[in-house]
Amino acid sequence: MKLSAKQKAIVKSYARSVAAATVTTALALVADVRPELSILAGALVAPLIRYFDGQDKAFGRNSE
Repeated sequence: MKLSAKQKAIVKSYARSVAAATVTTALALVADVRPELSILAGALVAPLIRYFDGQDKAFGRNSE
């Protein structure tokens, strides 16, 4: 199956959201971190992933 550029962007966005939710849940439940800190860390995950994505031209290290 061939994905269009728009579909690839949608999948990447969804994966970033899943990563953020996973980090938040893991920190809150497994690592026994205070909920406020877990939420803060989870909120930082998606933008950081997008920033370090070398193929993302709209935002991050390779943007203008």
